[in-house]
Formats: sequence, structure tokens, C-alpha cells
Amino acid sequence: METPILPLKVLYVGADALIIEQMEANNDVFSLLNVENSLQAIKFLDENKDIDSILCEEWLPGDNGIDLFRFIRNKGNTKLPFFILSHDFQATKIVEAFKAGINDYFVTPLSLHNLEYRTRFVKSFLSATSTTVTEATPDDYKMDIKKRLFDVVVASFGLLALSPILFLSVLAIWVESGFKGKVYYISKRFGRYQTFSFFKLRTMYLDADKRLKDLAHLNQYAAEQEDVPVTVSPCPRCSKMQEGMHCSQLLNYGNEKICEYWYLEQKKSRGQAAFIKIKDDPRITRIGRILRNTSIDELPQLINVIKGDMSIVGNRPLPLYEANMLTTDQFSRRFGAPAGITGLWQVEKRGRKGTMSEEERKLLDNNYADNNSFWGDILLILRTIPAVFQKENV
Repeated sequence: METPILPLKVLYVGADALIIEQMEANNDVFSLLNVENSLQAIKFLDENKDIDSILCEEWLPGDNGIDLFRFIRNKGNTKLPFFILSHDFQATKIVEAFKAGINDYFVTPLSLHNLEYRTRFVKSFLSATSTTVTEATPDDYKMDIKKRLFDVVVASFGLLALSPILFLSVLAIWVESGFKGKVYYISKRFGRYQTFSFFKLRTMYLDADKRLKDLAHLNQYAAEQEDVPVTVSPCPRCSKMQEGMHCSQLLNYGNEKICEYWYLEQKKSRGQAAFIKIKDDPRITRIGRILRNTSIDELPQLINVIKGDMSIVGNRPLPLYEANMLTTDQFSRRFGAPAGITGLWQVEKRGRKGTMSEEERKLLDNNYADNNSFWGDILLILRTIPAVFQKENV
């Protein structure tokens, strides 16, 4: 006779009514235990040892989940899986959480399937390993040695061989701009658990960033709806707390104040697109269009590869405003792969007729993050060659 699988006893540290309702509705899988702040959590753990995992809000009243995790670990509790739950994708917080040794970082809407799987796996893993807990270092996120050596050799040779083309391109950009402004473009991008400076040849007019808001309606990934502003209304989580206390830090919104959690929840409900792609973008210069169609504008990223910020093959590093929109646990998986110059979605769709949906691009990024390999990267590089001379101005 098979032993029945008992529900997992999960201590949820937080006050999100939706999370509580979601877990209580799945009481065949989870036995929910709930406290609202760090002090209650510490008291509960002192009195109750028989739980399977802790799911803790990133922001707690007067505290945060990472500090609570460190306190619990310092007290010697090293066998209890600890997960952070965030309502917003924040690159620096993800890095901080994993460096501290937190077992996983979930972003709402919460996938209960993932929570169940990770609880069972991490609990089994921690039971079979040493009780010594060390904080992760940046080295823990480095790619394997074959991929790294390949990247350095290819990028170095590529820069040397293509330097005449780079020189002529820089000269053409400078001349078209009337010998004004920079010929290169640097932006902050988010790759694999890190933010870095991303290099490209400038293909747009000098005021391109300022004009982006006026062109939002042309975004191929944008949802077809009006740009509804955030409404300053009472936060349901803050309303359950004592007067003067808030579930997360307060933000200034015009002449009003709104907690960060409720601001982000309303922002997500507006259905903003995570990616931005504008066909026949009027901000692109004549020289810039040529550079884009031949992918010459991407060549300075070989410097990023040599520095170790990127790989030749990987998921495209996203501007911070785009990365911030990938808030679900399902789609944040794409950041588990190295950032790359070329990747799966580029060779699948770039240069073909028609458009790619935002959902399809997210799934392709996740596919690469879950299944990438050294020889698979070689195949993608070979498939990239015919896609370089694209037909669409994107």
C-alpha cells in the first residue's frame, strides 16, 4: 500500500490576501501557516519545528525578507527551504537574494506548481548536504569554461578582423551627425543576474530616447488599450495594518503617496508590453538603417563579450525598463541564461515576414535558458549567418 503524500506545511510570511486565498484553495497540496511580519515568524519558528518551507514577502513591515532569512540561518536553521516572494522584478534584489543563499526567488503571480516542486526538491537537497551555509559569490554565476574560451577567442578575432569596417562606420555616423554627439551608444542592460553597460554603434538621432513616449502606439508588442494612469486608491494590504504602517515603502506619486506594492500591482494590471519593437522606426538615421540591416551596429558588443558581460550566444540583454516588466516567475526564467549577441528568437524570426508575438519571444527565451548547450550554441551561430542581412527595419 502506497504511503499517502501529505500536504506541504508552508509558512507564509506576509499579508497578501490573494496569495492566502490561492494557497488555501489548494489545501490538498499545501497546509498554509500564516504570519504577517518578522517578529511573528521568529516566534512561530521557536514554537513550531515541523514545517516544510518558508515563503516570505520581499518587503515586510519595518523589515525585509532577506534580513529575516539571514537571522534564521544565523540561529542554525539550515535545513529549512526559504523562498522570497516579490511583486516586482528587481535586478539588484535578485542578486542580493541569491548571494545570501536564499533557495529561490518567486515573482507574482505565484505558480503553486513551481512552489510545490521547489519545496520538495530543496528540502530533499538540504537534508542530504552539509549544514555549512556560505553566501554565494559572483563566480557562482559564471558560464562553463568551454563557452567562455570560445567567446573570448571569437570576439577577439572578430574585433581585429572587422576593425576597418568599424572605423568606416564610425566615420559615417560622425559625418551624418554634423560632427556632433557620440558615435556609440551605451545603455544599462540586465543579463544573467547582473546589470552592465551595453555597447552599440549609434543608429538613431541624438534625441531618440526623448521621442520614445510619442511613438509608444507603434510598438509591435504593445497591448491595444489606452494608457490609463495609476489610480491613487487605498492599498488592500496596508488597510489591514495598524495606522501609520505600510506593507512596503511609500512612493511619491504627484501630490499623493502610494505604497510600492500597490503602485506596481496597478501598473501590471494595465497590461503594458514587456518588449519594445517599432517597425520602420522614424528615429533611425539613414546610416543607422544600413548598420542595422547588416548588424554592423552590434559589433561593439564583442567588447562586452571579452569583458565577460555577455556571450556570443544567449538571450538578448534587456534595457532595465523592459526587464522590469517580466515580473512572473514563468518568464523571469529567461535570465538564467547568459546574455548574448545572437540567440534562439533572433534566428527563428528575425528577417522573416510578419511579426513575432511577445508571448512567443518570451517562450523562446525560456526555451534557450532551459536547454542551452555548447554545441547547440555552435548550431545557432551557423543559423545566424543568413539572418544577419534582415529584410525588416526593426
